[in-house]
Amino acid sequence: MMSGKYTSIENQNVSGSVPAVPDPGHVTVKFTDSNLQTFPPSGVKGKISGGSIPPRDVDDTFSKPTSGSDEPQSSGWFRAFTVAAYTPYFDVDTSDVLERIKDSLFPFSGSFTEKISDNPDMYGPFWICTTLIFVAASIGTFVTYIAHKLKNKEWEYDINLVTWSAGLFYGYVTIIPLGLYVVLKYLSAPSGLVQLFCLYGYSLFIFIPALCLSVVPYEIFRWVIAGVAGFMSATFVALNLRTHIKSAGERWFLIVASIFLLQVALAIALKLYLFTVKV
Repeated sequence: MMSGKYTSIENQNVSGSVPAVPDPGHVTVKFTDSNLQTFPPSGVKGKISGGSIPPRDVDDTFSKPTSGSDEPQSSGWFRAFTVAAYTPYFDVDTSDVLERIKDSLFPFSGSFTEKISDNPDMYGPFWICTTLIFVAASIGTFVTYIAHKLKNKEWEYDINLVTWSAGLFYGYVTIIPLGLYVVLKYLSAPSGLVQLFCLYGYSLFIFIPALCLSVVPYEIFRWVIAGVAGFMSATFVALNLRTHIKSAGERWFLIVASIFLLQVALAIALKLYLFTVKV
């Protein structure tokens, strides 16, 4: 019964039916080689693998290369107001900064100036001073807050801690090296100004852990911490400049002693202003 049914269906000629399309066989589609480059291109060189000229704007609207460089060249005093003049003093990486910080924590070697003679930097000193400003202001605020709360007295935030810290650290690391530079040049024992900035900047790193330890609420302990930090910082600067300053003549000892006392005075100023709590 079923076979006859299927036979009758196949023999029906239904109008509007679509005739079967014959199989044309297998068709092979060929693709041409792509001209697109892989990412990243194999020929590109970066900071690690090598140097390369950065991409320039298509229409060169923003800069016109001169003398084979993508930046306009300046001469004379105008160069001091360009970014390119200060780029070499920030040409350091993390390992360089950490190595110089480690040297500042071991002040008795006296070899720091020799290590930075070829590449003194201002990157480390800038961030050390900036970190000191926020650490000094925050730790000083925390100490005064705890002291007031322990005695159940009203406490108010002192914004002057931030401005005072900024003036102290930025001013110290700028004015003292500049003054020393002028004195040494007058005594015919000139030293590089950037080297002095670098030396004094890294000499302040010891005050960061010292300020953090000053949260301990014992006055004698705070004086000890301030004294140790001041002594290490002063020794670091004095020993690294002693050999150079000896060429200034008989007055070299007075200069070294003045450098030492100024660093100690900085530590005392930090202790008296930030950690002498008046309730």
